Amino acid sequence: MTLRRVLIAGALGAALLAGPAFVVSLAVSSASVAQEAMALPVDAEPLIAVTAKRDVPFRIEIADEPGERAMGLMFRKDLADDQGMLFVFEQTQPVGFWMKNTPLPLDLVFAGPDGKVLDVLPGTPFSEAVIAPEEPARFVLELKAGTAAKTGIARGVMLKHRAIAAVAGNP
Repeated sequence: MTLRRVLIAGALGAALLAGPAFVVSLAVSSASVAQEAMALPVDAEPLIAVTAKRDVPFRIEIADEPGERAMGLMFRKDLADDQGMLFVFEQTQPVGFWMKNTPLPLDLVFAGPDGKVLDVLPGTPFSEAVIAPEEPARFVLELKAGTAAKTGIARGVMLKHRAIAAVAGNP
């Protein structure tokens, strides 16, 4: 019985010593992975914002999976004036974003299931304040801060892209 207790105690001691090292190793590797910006492929088709002045094309990355939407533009240090990320949700719903780990100031363009812009809200770098429109949205287009104002993107403007057309009429 004593030998059995010694063996059990030894096994538990080894697990306790190895366990924290394993957890620290996971935490360090997770932290280093999390510090890298996600880069999704740029879609072959541009998103078009149909403004009062002209049609404005944007090269976009499409975040349509939960992990992609969660990561978004975090850790991204630069974004071209004609580039953005389109977040596609499974259904029209209340949505909220924050800017934690996002060093770029952004314009968040919220759109309904038909692609009509509901609201354009600013995103302040590293802020944990929730950014949400008053209405449920189906799509969110993140652009470099100031792009919406420069190009005329405001409430009522239509966003056109195959990802939007695919769900139009399916709120």
